[in-house]
Amino acid sequence: MWPPNRVIIAPANEGEREAVRTAQRALGLNVTGAMDEPTRASLRGVQNLFRLPVSGVLDRATAEALDKLKHPSLRGD
Repeated sequence: MWPPNRVIIAPANEGEREAVRTAQRALGLNVTGAMDEPTRASLRGVQNLFRLPVSGVLDRATAEALDKLKHPSLRGD
């Protein structure tokens, strides 16, 4: 479950915590629902890989990039 057009810096509710957990699962991280340093660092890596603004936060563009990592057919190569 990805966030709507929001930027998650620190999850403020259960929906945002679930979005962070989804990202953590996609990244192969410990699933906590918290925006800890390993999560932010991994998000920065994905953002760099996909040439997105490197912020370490979970936003729609980063969530879509995570989907592309999980589902290579979405890449459009």
